[in-house]
Parts: sequence; C-alpha cells; structure tokens
Amino acid sequence: MTAPIALVCGAASGLGRAVADQLAQQGWQLALVSRSAARLADVGPPQALRIEADVSGAEGARAALARCEAELGTPDALVNCAGGTLIAPLHRTSEAAYRACLAANLDTAFFALGAFCTALRAAQRPGAAVLVSSVVASIGVANHEAIGAAKGAVEALVRSAAATYAASRIRVNGVAPGIMATPGTAGLLASEAARDSAAKQYPLGGIGTVEDVAAAVVWLLSPAAARVTGQVLAVDGGFTAVRPLVR
Repeated sequence: MTAPIALVCGAASGLGRAVADQLAQQGWQLALVSRSAARLADVGPPQALRIEADVSGAEGARAALARCEAELGTPDALVNCAGGTLIAPLHRTSEAAYRACLAANLDTAFFALGAFCTALRAAQRPGAAVLVSSVVASIGVANHEAIGAAKGAVEALVRSAAATYAASRIRVNGVAPGIMATPGTAGLLASEAARDSAAKQYPLGGIGTVEDVAAAVVWLLSPAAARVTGQVLAVDGGFTAVRPLVR
C-alpha cells in the first residue's frame, strides 16, 4: 500500500518541523514548503520533497501543490503551519504590520487550502486539512488585536470550508495552541520570571511544546478522526476553558 502524502506549509517553523517529524514517524511521504529552501535543509527525513514557495498568494500555493503532484502525487493531507505573531495594541500597529500579519496567517491558510481542495476535487479523492489558529482567536488577550483578528478568520475559514467540502469527503479542522516554546517566543520567555508569569496563566501550568500540538495535528489527519470536521481543537493547557486556581 502506498504511503499517504502530506503537504506541510510553513515546514521550517518550530511547529512545522515537529509536524514533519511526527508524520514521518507514522510513515507519511512529505512535501515540505517554505519561502526559503535553505531553511528546509534539515527538516524532516532526507527523502522528503522540499519546495520553495510563498503560499500567501494563489500563484505560490498552486505552484507548491503542482510540484507535489508532479513528484509525489496528489496529497492526502494539508497542514498549514505558516504564520507569525504581532504583539502590539491597535494604536501602535502600522498598516504594513497589520497587512503582513494577515498575509502570514490568514492568506497562507486561505490559498493553501484552496489549492488543496481544488486538487482533491479534480482527482475525486478524499483528504484532510489542518489549519493553525491560536487561543487569542477565542479569548481576548491584550495587545493581540491583529493576530487575534487573523486567527479568528482562520477559525471561520475552517468551519465554512468544512461545510463546503464535506460532500467531497474532505475534512477541514484546526488546532489552537497557547503559548509554545519556539524561536518566535524566545524573546517573550527570555527570563525565568517571564516564563513563570506565562505559565501561571495556564491551569495545567508550564509552557506548551510544539510536540504537544503536532500530536493533535497528526491525530486530526488520521483515520481515528474520520468523523471529525469543522472543529478547532484547543491545545492550550486549559487557557480558554478553565480558570486557574490561584493560591
């Protein structure tokens, strides 16, 4: 039986790398996408297909999908880990920064998912996609207006696309992490005091890892989640649903 194929966009990110590693361990063939080919050199197994493309636009997303189809076949799964954060209040957010935030988080999800669903419908094949949201899409966190708006739109995209493509047997879900220890959050967690302060906001304590979130992504792509679509799974230590007991 041929191994399933996963197209992982934003594969050079901390989460993208963890997703690639865990999918490889499960026997998936991988097409790894990043705007920088150099950043993909050490991602995933040696035999993975590495694609340099910017999926924040329709042309780049279609090009990445076409390369995957040409060299591996039509992908069975899509994971969009492309993104970035912007921590600033509205009055300190420039138009350029706002638009860059939406391009990195919302546009990549929209165009990558569009290319994926188009390819699967043409091939008359089922599939599964996972998009990445954030806890700030469902609960107000100060100074997260732009990223909250972008991720909130990603969650709306998950639900609408899940409805549109259910008849084509394409499942669309999302994950919403809390803060994770990644290169992108290194500045926020630079000191022990900062880490302790962040950890106290989470009922389960501690700082999440990309491996935690990647495991949820892999499950959502698996046959075990065959009846799950249109859902956004919070992987956040209870941040959005539970109030920590302060002693």
